[in-house]
Amino acid sequence: MGMLTGDWLEAMQPEFQKPYYAKLFEFVKGEYSRVVVYPPADDIFNAMHLTPLHKVKVVILGQDPYHNVNQAHGLSFSVPKSQPEIPPSLQNIYKELHDDLGCTIPNHGYLKKWAEEGVLLLNTVLTVRAHQANSHQGKGWEQFTDAILEAVNREDRPIVYLLWGRPAQSKIPMLTNPKHLVLKAPHPSPLSAYRGFFGCRHFSQANAFLEEHGVEPIDWQIE
Repeated sequence: MGMLTGDWLEAMQPEFQKPYYAKLFEFVKGEYSRVVVYPPADDIFNAMHLTPLHKVKVVILGQDPYHNVNQAHGLSFSVPKSQPEIPPSLQNIYKELHDDLGCTIPNHGYLKKWAEEGVLLLNTVLTVRAHQANSHQGKGWEQFTDAILEAVNREDRPIVYLLWGRPAQSKIPMLTNPKHLVLKAPHPSPLSAYRGFFGCRHFSQANAFLEEHGVEPIDWQIE
């Protein structure tokens, strides 16, 4: 399991000393040694590597990493450029972006640019067995990623949370910082996107909020 670095390491250091994390670490290490697990071990903390804590402007919360070959690489909703198919939820995110901000719909699903722009693309569970959705739920990742959200909640500056679907919205009680904005919508999956994800205009709302508070907005256009 790759290590956190920089300001994330400082913020998360207390978690590494807790009994649950020792158990989680042993579980994950065992899984990688026995079965196929996604993402690759070095990519587990990519969301934090690509978006340092002091640079977080927007948080997009996913659930579980993709569990098929060559999809998960540590960023929620994102797949590597080498993956020919854009996952259905991400297709719907692109459609909303196009309708909201006029962004051109890209031909790949690699969201590294967003991460570098300050969008923390965090899943609540950071690993999964191949072809077994939710197989690493309830092993300790949720406590760890809650601590990540708590670290963001402590940041004394404007930050926007885009919470899509019930599991993401279950984190709202933790998000208590009056300087932050929480936006809610149904999940962008094909099952629920038509219930209010389309037309939610979260991307323009997030940028308007950042600009109102003197923060450079996100360039959402994926080339």
